[in-house]
Amino acid sequence: MHQPNFKDTIAASPHIFTIGVAGDSGSGKTTFTQGVRSIFGDDMVSTITLDDYHRFDRDGRKEHGITALDPRANRLDRIEKDLALLKRGVPIEKPVYNHSTGTFDPPVIFRPRKILILEGLHTLFTPALRYNLDFSLFVDPVKEVKYDWKIRRDMNKRGYSENDVLREITEREPDYETYIAPQKEFADAVIGIDYSEYGKHLGLERNVYRITLSQSRMKQNIENIDLSLDLYSILSLSQRDFSLKFGTSEHEGHKMGELIIDGELSEHVVKKLENSIEHQTRVHPISIFKNRTYLTAGDFAQLILCWRIILRRIFMETGR
Repeated sequence: MHQPNFKDTIAASPHIFTIGVAGDSGSGKTTFTQGVRSIFGDDMVSTITLDDYHRFDRDGRKEHGITALDPRANRLDRIEKDLALLKRGVPIEKPVYNHSTGTFDPPVIFRPRKILILEGLHTLFTPALRYNLDFSLFVDPVKEVKYDWKIRRDMNKRGYSENDVLREITEREPDYETYIAPQKEFADAVIGIDYSEYGKHLGLERNVYRITLSQSRMKQNIENIDLSLDLYSILSLSQRDFSLKFGTSEHEGHKMGELIIDGELSEHVVKKLENSIEHQTRVHPISIFKNRTYLTAGDFAQLILCWRIILRRIFMETGR
């Protein structure tokens, strides 16, 4: 019997499903929602970066002696209003910040698709923003990893010199601790990133890091739902280091389950997980990672997040 595709249900629904991703600049926020983009495609997924809602351009921030991490340097009141409109399916006139020039380009008309991803420094900062988000994520690499990534990104993609990036990192850190890090308290899931225990060099060589996925308990339950690992593939087909550990932790006063993943998994293991998600969620095809022999802990965490996000969307449709 042909199984109906839940993608079609989402496409026909009037609901705009919103995902909020917070974290420091250069922390890998886009990476961990890439799976959602891959599964549902550009026709169903749209993205807004909160950098577009800076109040001042680069020179203006220097003139005011303020960093982009300070809420006063951003038009949070405007993104609050815009998000409320987008949630109802109403197009907005969105500002555009140009990272290459450090100035603003002309605004554009932005129409939300069925899944709207909001990424930025202050995504979870205000109650009004959090109210209009259906799922929230905070990405939290350790300082050394974050600085390494930011230096490489800003030099390669944004044209900064290494001295400029290092100076900006030093200036920003107090504001990060004051304004950005506390948003972890409000996230449904927190992604921690550190160098792999199998070698720091693996980060640069193959993008292998130790990932800690902390998640709050699901408020709804589905019977007979599972994501099983194929031990045969792990034991017989994998030839690289891999570890998986589960525990619990306290995040800002509330308990979260903590899945710690490190190393690389055979593609066979991940393919079985993708097939399992297809079967359980009725979203297909799910084939995020193509033409890869091994997948990293970060890839694995991305797949788990996709599963969790799709389940949240299903709950909203079914009213459970």
